[in-house]
Amino acid sequence: MKLRRIFALVAFITICVSATYAQQPQVIDKIVAVVGKNIIMQSDIEEQYMQYRLQGGIKGSASSIRCEILEDQLFRKLMLNQAELDSIEVTDSQIDAELERYIRYYINQLGSQEKLEKYYDKPIKEIKAELRESLKEKQLMEEVQRKIVEGVNATPSDVRDFFYSIPKDSIPMVSAQYEIAQLVKKPPITLDEKLAVKDRLYGLRSRILKGERFSTMALLYSEDPGSAKKGGELGFQGRGELVPEFEAAAFALKDGEISEVVETEYGYHIIQLIERRGDYVNVRHILLTVKVSPEALQYAYNELDSIANLIRNDSITFDEAVTKFSDEDDKMNGGYLVNPNTGSTMFAAEDLDQQVSVVVNRLQVGEVSNPVPMKTKNGKDAYRLLIIKKKTTPHKANLKDDYALIQQWTMQKLRQDAINKWIESKSTKAYIKISEEYQGCDFQFDWKIEE
Repeated sequence: MKLRRIFALVAFITICVSATYAQQPQVIDKIVAVVGKNIIMQSDIEEQYMQYRLQGGIKGSASSIRCEILEDQLFRKLMLNQAELDSIEVTDSQIDAELERYIRYYINQLGSQEKLEKYYDKPIKEIKAELRESLKEKQLMEEVQRKIVEGVNATPSDVRDFFYSIPKDSIPMVSAQYEIAQLVKKPPITLDEKLAVKDRLYGLRSRILKGERFSTMALLYSEDPGSAKKGGELGFQGRGELVPEFEAAAFALKDGEISEVVETEYGYHIIQLIERRGDYVNVRHILLTVKVSPEALQYAYNELDSIANLIRNDSITFDEAVTKFSDEDDKMNGGYLVNPNTGSTMFAAEDLDQQVSVVVNRLQVGEVSNPVPMKTKNGKDAYRLLIIKKKTTPHKANLKDDYALIQQWTMQKLRQDAINKWIESKSTKAYIKISEEYQGCDFQFDWKIEE
């Protein structure tokens, strides 16, 4: 198995049998490998192989690809074997919560539960049963993998050593990078507007307490598009997955109980507890939001326009203006946008939000934009000023301009090294048996195959 692929393939866990694969002629199944008490079937190899073929672009012969897949499977089973030796367990509530998230994701992708059942040609009960065991294995493997790389850190010395180990003619090119900051103004919302929304929600709550169905009220009135069509149901959510105010109210409820009106950054909610399992709850909710008036939006625009003129006239710096006037939490770090893919403040052009990209393409470094519309993280309308703090041209990676990126590469290598070392150690101690037809594979690791 090639080094660059093994870690990535472990992260990809096949959950449901592909509908396309299910339509293919089936081979006679048999055991092709054993790791401890865990077996690998020929069908496991063939299923993954079919998915690779469907994705296209695979390189190598069919036999070499199957060998790579088998080595991935050996690594996964080795982790499951270690989980058993270390007595690692996952609770039913953890599995149930993850199961609900997967089912919710698939239903959102396909449009409905009926379409999901049609796609896999089996009822939801069977789909969940197949998913459940796979998800349990996935969580066990993730815990083992977490322990393997636990404590792996890239020091400045590691980063330098890694970078200087790259042959000069192999140093990758880095596309143009931008460092961007923003100053956000949110339209003002009056107390009367907030009270009007709360009164509407209390009215809905009163109707439910008098006997109307919560799910029907959610379908008709909730402004959360994701859950409204499901009667307001969110599915099982664990502690830390919900915003604090919502979570506190949800976990304080008894089965069937309905909360008072709860305010969060998304708006106002009433919540009904469907079921609680340990640190996981399944709830329904109805969300109503305070609508921003055109006059309030115009007020925010005008205020930002005045601030932009102050900055252009050197009456205040952009950084000072962010600290003094911005309504966004990122004012504490100077308003810098953070790249969600890297965690750094540098963005490649392709990583930029389309709206931001259009604006910054017209700006020079240090130039402040006019007020531009935006959506806050909770989907509310607002305006912001943007400024390019730094811009690089396409270039070969270097430590001065691309330290954060090179640090990422270093961490990936160090984690891969830790995994390789772990495989080399554990594979010599575990019972491993591979069928004769696969013993000629050019594996990356010496699996110490039992005779």
